[in-house]
Amino acid sequence: MGQGRGMGRGGPMPHFGMPGEKAKNFKGTLRRLLGYLKDSRAALMAVVVMAILGTAFSIFSPRILGQATTTLFDGVMGSIQGKPVSIDFAYIGRILALLAVLYVVSAAFTLVQQRVMVGISQRIVYKLRREISEKLSRLPLQYYDGHSHGDVMSRVSNDVDTVSSTLQQALTQILSSLIGIIGAIVMMLAISPLLMLIAVATIPIMILMTKAISKRSARYFAGQQKAMGDLNGHVEEMFTGHRIVKAYGGEAASIATFEGSNARLFESGWKAQFISGLIMPLMSFVNNLGYVAICVVGSIMAAARGLTVGDIQAFLQYLRQFGMPIVQTANMANIIQSTIAGAERVFEILDEVEEEPEAATSSATAAKPRGSVEIEAMGFSYRKDAELIKGLEFSVEPGHVVAIVGPTGAGKTTLVNLLMRFYEIDAGEIRVDGRNIRSMPRSELRAMFGMVLQDAWLFNGSIRENIAFGREGATEEEIRASAKAAYADHFIRTLPEGYDTVLNEEANNVSQGQKQLLTIARALLADPTILILDEATSSVDTRTELHIQNALATLMEGRTSFVIAHRLSTIRGADLILVMNSGSVVEKGSHDELMTKKGFYFELYESQFASPEKLLEDA
Repeated sequence: MGQGRGMGRGGPMPHFGMPGEKAKNFKGTLRRLLGYLKDSRAALMAVVVMAILGTAFSIFSPRILGQATTTLFDGVMGSIQGKPVSIDFAYIGRILALLAVLYVVSAAFTLVQQRVMVGISQRIVYKLRREISEKLSRLPLQYYDGHSHGDVMSRVSNDVDTVSSTLQQALTQILSSLIGIIGAIVMMLAISPLLMLIAVATIPIMILMTKAISKRSARYFAGQQKAMGDLNGHVEEMFTGHRIVKAYGGEAASIATFEGSNARLFESGWKAQFISGLIMPLMSFVNNLGYVAICVVGSIMAAARGLTVGDIQAFLQYLRQFGMPIVQTANMANIIQSTIAGAERVFEILDEVEEEPEAATSSATAAKPRGSVEIEAMGFSYRKDAELIKGLEFSVEPGHVVAIVGPTGAGKTTLVNLLMRFYEIDAGEIRVDGRNIRSMPRSELRAMFGMVLQDAWLFNGSIRENIAFGREGATEEEIRASAKAAYADHFIRTLPEGYDTVLNEEANNVSQGQKQLLTIARALLADPTILILDEATSSVDTRTELHIQNALATLMEGRTSFVIAHRLSTIRGADLILVMNSGSVVEKGSHDELMTKKGFYFELYESQFASPEKLLEDA
C-alpha cells in the first residue's frame, strides 16, 4: 500500500510520503514515460502557452502595483515637506482596475491549463492501465508463481496512481516554476542589476542546504518505506488468516509483531519528516537574510534617487516569486524520483516475457474433438538447473479415465498445467487428437478442457453468474440442469435468494463442500471434451462425495478424464493409472495390474490402509 503524494500550487510541497527508493535507470524511464505524451502534443503545447500567459500576466502585476505605490508615496512625501496634497487617485484607481483584470486573466489561464493537464494525465494513465491489463492476460502462469499478488496489485494501482498525480500536478508546477523564475529574473534585472546580484547570492546556499538535508533524510525515507511494507504485509496476513490466528491463540504474537513494525515505522517516519522538514525553515532564514540585505541596499539607493519606493516593493515581490519556485522545485525532486521509480516498476511488468506467441499457421481445427492425448519424450523444468520431468511418455484413448498418483512434488499438477499450455515444455511433444498443442491456439486448446480444482475458486457475484462462467451465453435452463447434475440445485434453492444469492469476496457464506459443488456445476455447464479433476472431492463429506462421484460418472462417459488423487480408493476404476515419482512415470496400468506387480503403487496403496504403528516402523 502506498502513501498519498501531492503538492500544492503557490506554496511549498509537503514532505510526507517521500520515499528513499530510486529508479535504476532514471533517464531511460523518464524518456519512456515522456513518450506517452506524444499523442497529446497539441494539448501539451496549449498547456505550455497557457502557463506562459498565466505566469506572464502575474509577473507584470508587481511592477504595475509598484507604480501605484510610488504615486501614493510621492504624494504623502510632498505633504510632509509642506507641499499641497496631490495624490492622483484616478491614476491609482486605473492601476488597481488593470491589476484586477490581470489577476482574473492569469487565474483563468491557470484554470484552463489545469483542466487540460488533467485530461492529458488521465488519458496517459488510462493507456497505461489498459496496456497493463492486456499484458497481464498475456503473461505466463510462471510470472504469477514468482510474484506475490500484493506486489502485482501495488504496481497496477499505487504506482500508476503515483504517475498520474505527478503528471497532473508536477508537470504544470514545473512549467509555471520555470516560467516564473525566468520572468522574475528579467523583471529584477530591469529594476536593479545590483539588487539582482544580492538575490542570486542566496541561491547556492539554498541548493547546498537542500542537497545536504535530502541526502541525510533519504536513508530514513528508505527505512520508512520498508517498515510500511512490513506493516502492510503483516496486517494483510492477519486479516486473511484471522480465524487461524484466533484458533491457535496467536493474537499476542500478532500484536507484538505489529507493535514492532509500527515502532520501526514511527522511528523512521518522524526522523524522515523532521529532517526533511528543516528545509523550509532554513530556506526561510536564508530568504529573510536576502530580504534584509535588499531592503538595506534598496533604501540607500532610494535615498539617492537611484530607485523609487515602488521599485523596491516590486523587487521584493519578484524576489518571493523567484525564491518560492526554487524551493518547490527542490521539494519536487523527491516526488519526481518516486514517480520515475513507480513508472519503472510499471514498465517492468510491460517488459516481462509473454507467453510463447501463437503459431503463425495453425493446423486445421478438428470438426469434433475426440479427446485422445499422446505425450512423447516430454521434458520440463521450472529452472534450467533442476529438471523436473524428463522423458515422459504415455498415450490416452478418447473417453478413458486416467488417474495420476504419486507423492507430493512428483509432478502431477505440473503435468496438468503442461497439457493446457500454462507452461511450455522444454522437449518432446504433447498431441491432442493427433495435433501438436503448440500448433493450436491456446483458446481453442483450453476450450476443450474443464477443470475442478482442490481450491474452489468463486468470484464475488451471484451463484447463477458463478455457474454461468463455465460457458458464455448459457440459458437459465442449462444453468439449473448443470446444478442438478452436480447435486447443487437442492442446497441452492434452500438459500434465501436461491440462484440470486451473492457470494462474498471469500465465498465464505457457503460451505467448502457447497463451493466445490458449484465449481463442478460450472465444469458440467462447460461440457468439455477433456476433464481435469485435481483432488476435486478432497474437501467434501462422504455423502457429498458420493453424489459428486455419481454425477462425474455420468459426465465422464465418452470423455477423457485426468484425475489427480491422493486417496487411491477413489480411482480404482480408472482405465489407466499413471504412477509418478520425481517427474517420471515409474509405473502405469490398471489398479489390479499395479497391485499384482507389488511395486511403487502397491506401497502407496498399502500405506493408506496401514496402521499408524506400521507406518512408523517402515519409516
